[in-house]
Amino acid sequence: MKLRIHNTLSGKIEDFIPIDKNNVRMYVCGPTVYDRAHLGNARPAVVFDILYRILQTLYKKVTYVRNITDIDDKIYKASIEKNIAISDLTKKTTAMYHDDMAELNVLPVTIEPKATEHISDMIEFIKNLVINGKAYVANSHVYFDINLSQDYGQLSKKNMEDLLSGARIEISENKKNPLDFVLWKPIDERFNFGWDSPWGTGRPGWHIECSAMSKKYLGEIFDIHGGGADLIFPHHENEIAQSCALTHQRHMANYWIHNGHLNIEGQKMSKSLGNFLTVNELLKDFSGEVIRLAFLSTHYRSPMNFSFEGLKQAKNLLDRWYTALRGIEITSTNKIFDDVFDALLDDMNTPKAISILCTKIDEINKAKNSEFAGIFVNTCQKLLGIMQIKICDWFCCVDSNKHAWIESKIQERAVAKQNKDFATADAIRAELLENCIVIEDTKNGTIWKLKN
Repeated sequence: MKLRIHNTLSGKIEDFIPIDKNNVRMYVCGPTVYDRAHLGNARPAVVFDILYRILQTLYKKVTYVRNITDIDDKIYKASIEKNIAISDLTKKTTAMYHDDMAELNVLPVTIEPKATEHISDMIEFIKNLVINGKAYVANSHVYFDINLSQDYGQLSKKNMEDLLSGARIEISENKKNPLDFVLWKPIDERFNFGWDSPWGTGRPGWHIECSAMSKKYLGEIFDIHGGGADLIFPHHENEIAQSCALTHQRHMANYWIHNGHLNIEGQKMSKSLGNFLTVNELLKDFSGEVIRLAFLSTHYRSPMNFSFEGLKQAKNLLDRWYTALRGIEITSTNKIFDDVFDALLDDMNTPKAISILCTKIDEINKAKNSEFAGIFVNTCQKLLGIMQIKICDWFCCVDSNKHAWIESKIQERAVAKQNKDFATADAIRAELLENCIVIEDTKNGTIWKLKN
């Protein structure tokens, strides 16, 4: 079985061939920790978690690095607004990010470097670029010289003229070229916070963080670099330029993988539009598995329209799956469905994988086969990160006493039906429905679930 994946660098779906099959290396841009994780943070975390699971199934060892950006103007601004120390804010926010991602069943990564812990690596990186003539110092700033990067635009597929006309560029009289980007900048009046460097007290530019940390943990060239499509330019383009300028390599990563943009109910997510959603907010009304399945229902490369209707559909689908498994003594197994895995090997086609699993559920409904059900559950858990809740817990209400009440009402109804007291049986069904409990009579007995 071969993994085929879309490579933004080539613009094609390619066979994945690792540099070292004994240690596949992947770097993904992580969150900027100034507030709770929003859905834009969550989608790449889920997408690359799927890729991580696929790679772990195929290879002995996978080194997955996802950074924490804890140096940013948004962080400094939030610390002032909330009257909290920067280090306390980033520590708290990072912990909340971990909690939210755990709710989405996102696996812990292998290494999670923080930008603040790698300032010396960034300074050394920048020093060598200056020494090699690839960067220049101007008024306590250090800029990368784009004119010396022959392949600039290779990832975004744009030439210099396109980039100059279409991009938001920081204008500065210190620059030789408007596209030159900052590697180091001095502290300013707004955020009097920084580190000592050969160019004065200041802090690194955004792009240098990922180049320095990926090089340290994964080497000059590694297998996969990932992130959202919004990072292709300028962030990832600039990473390639500065990394290749330092290492004299043609590429810094062989495969560049990007997930599509995310909209909310058809609109770009924005606080000004009032549609800015955090994972934590959604978890009040939907389980993490529901949110995760909603993400997986759209192909990772496609733009995603995240909607409450989509969440309800994901909830209904999981209800159906958990209901089908209810009452079956599921056999524990390490087996997975090959056709589901094949769908994921085909450029992470999660919608196709979900569709195949729906046909498997139909078979489970018919046969109630314990071994087949075990393979279903293991496939979902191992490859998609869903169906990890105990079946009894999925159907439990908030109050365990209410759970007992439901079971007692179902028993009362069974007795009424046995006595041919159908009026009482119907009344009990109606009473349960009033309490948001839907019951269904099957050949294996009466089952219930929460009303959507």
